[in-house]
Amino acid sequence: MKPNFNKNSNGLLPAIIQDKHTNNVLMLGYMNEDALAKTLQSSKVTFYSRTKNRLWTKGEESGNFLNLVDIKLDCDNDTFLIKVNPVGPTCHKGTDTCWNDSNKTNFGFLSNLEDVISQRKENADGENSYVASLFEKGINKIAQKVGEEAVEVVIEAKDDNDHLFLDESADLLFHYLILLQAKGFKLADVENVLIKRYEK
Repeated sequence: MKPNFNKNSNGLLPAIIQDKHTNNVLMLGYMNEDALAKTLQSSKVTFYSRTKNRLWTKGEESGNFLNLVDIKLDCDNDTFLIKVNPVGPTCHKGTDTCWNDSNKTNFGFLSNLEDVISQRKENADGENSYVASLFEKGINKIAQKVGEEAVEVVIEAKDDNDHLFLDESADLLFHYLILLQAKGFKLADVENVLIKRYEK
């Protein structure tokens, strides 16, 4: 890694901070050679503060450190991408990110689908929908549907019809998301279990 600190007259390069697990961008800071060296030595992200005119380790006062996981340089060797495990909120205003976003894992369309399922669950009494009807029938019916869809996935896996296999896989995943919420959980909870297993 050969950062081009001479590219700017002040010797500072931007450092984009990204959560290792959620991939969300948490903040932007600036590093000089000394900040990089201290970051690598301490495994806690250290910046050069342009307002304090000194090295500044994120969390040195609040305890909300950014524990270093990985550092990469962009194609021009003048911007850092730093992956971290954050301790507490990142922004000095107390929010998860400096853009006031929540630092939650986003599973793309699946997260949108989870939100729809959650809305149907909350309004199950007045909703005229398939999801609402499952919640009204209770956990046994929902669990039964997951079991039925799992069996259908296994059956289709043994055949050569990829279209049917993917259809049944979508049905299984959809009903599993419903079951998770019926038990009070979401995909992020399952992800956390897998992360802990991976990190052992």
